[in-house]
Amino acid sequence: MKLFVGLGNPGAKYARNRHNIGFMAVDRIAEDHAFSPWRAKFQGQVCEGRLGSEKVALLKPETYMNLSGQSVGEAMRFFKLAPEDVTVFHDELDLAPGKLKLKQGGGHAGHNGLRSIHAHIGEAYARVRLGIGHPGHKDRVANYVLTDFARADEGWLDDLLRGIGDGAVHLAAGDGAKFINAVALRMTPPKPAAKPNPEALAAPATARPTDAARSPLQKLVEKFR
Repeated sequence: MKLFVGLGNPGAKYARNRHNIGFMAVDRIAEDHAFSPWRAKFQGQVCEGRLGSEKVALLKPETYMNLSGQSVGEAMRFFKLAPEDVTVFHDELDLAPGKLKLKQGGGHAGHNGLRSIHAHIGEAYARVRLGIGHPGHKDRVANYVLTDFARADEGWLDDLLRGIGDGAVHLAAGDGAKFINAVALRMTPPKPAAKPNPEALAAPATARPTDAARSPLQKLVEKFR
């Protein structure tokens, strides 16, 4: 069994915040793969389903971002999982908007949600880092992440979430490369094949007969044209 955790803050006030892109990701997986209805448990909202042959629980902690680890730790203990069975979807300032990277283990890079999870289950869990871009100065970060995505972001955000839904089965199976490829296909779909040039398909014009092939009568008629 796997535990996929989306990070964010509870309530309608925060629903479209950049900080809540982790919630959006697991919501998309639940919707695309017909998971059970969300229910209150583990200090959060949880639902269950299958991704391919793998049973997966999705969790949205409702402890607010800075205490996310409490909810994750409780769920992990209930399901008797190791940290390696946990994958956390979270916003990433150091990636351009729409970029996605996978990471197994390592530091929390100052992210308060990850910092809390580190404190409760250690650092061996996997992360899906979802790029939201950086406001340009550290003093603007708090306001930036707690502000809704701009209307101009809606296109790439929808493509990114669709890609996550497409690739979730591969992620659950441990095939990170196929997961990333599924997202990439949504973000940069293959270009359509070039249409053939109608002129190139046109039948070649009938070649004008050479002098040798023309009859004396043809030569005489052409002389007076």
